[in-house]
Amino acid sequence: MIRVVLPAHLKMHANVNGEVMLAVDGPATQKSLLDALETHYPVLRGAIREQGTLKRRAFVRFFACQRDLSHDEPDAPLPDAVASGAQPFLIIGALAGG
Repeated sequence: MIRVVLPAHLKMHANVNGEVMLAVDGPATQKSLLDALETHYPVLRGAIREQGTLKRRAFVRFFACQRDLSHDEPDAPLPDAVASGAQPFLIIGALAGG
């Protein structure tokens, strides 16, 4: 099971508390993980990725194992520690402004 930590506003939107635990079909990649997340929580469709292109939204970032994974290819394997459930996959709402 892969552990996912959502930002507070998405937790509230999906009506979840704490971490989300997900199983993915096939290799553990950002795409397979986000597909599983949106399958289990359809209300999140379009909140993390654009619905048509499935590209990461501009103000959403992905982190795991002290690394920014936001610009990794969607089909790149997730770190082993994430795939095994030892470390969480963090979805963070980026801040902007001046």
